[in-house]
Amino acid sequence: MSVVQFRVGNAGGLRTALVLPAVLILLSAQPAFAIEKCTSGPRQTCVVDGDTIWLDGEKIRIMGYDTPEPTTNICGGSAEVELAHRASDRLVELLRQGDVTIERDGTDRFGRTLAIIRVGGKDVGDILVGEGLARYWPDGPEFWCE
Repeated sequence: MSVVQFRVGNAGGLRTALVLPAVLILLSAQPAFAIEKCTSGPRQTCVVDGDTIWLDGEKIRIMGYDTPEPTTNICGGSAEVELAHRASDRLVELLRQGDVTIERDGTDRFGRTLAIIRVGGKDVGDILVGEGLARYWPDGPEFWCE
């Protein structure tokens, strides 16, 4: 295991990352994102739903949690859709706060980058689960289906 330090952003703050053998983890800290919920058309930087974003043309599936679906595979009817929109809106709010850290960890079977995203050092999944907007993945129950 080795440690890598690098400068981030215009302020040039020093960051430290651990480099683990056989697992590539890239850390990048970002200031607040100018981000909105995705609309139809090309997607560059936007929030798809409470657990998926586009960032500079890269589709990222945030690891460790799951949120209700806003348009497909809906099991909980209009209550699920409403909760999905609340989760998406909250993720937008969190990403706009700044001090965003992204830890990338490979890709999933759909080609999306898998990552953990933290805001101010806090995992966004833990925040959304704590606020009742998400469940831990894969073991948390889909409470919005009940």
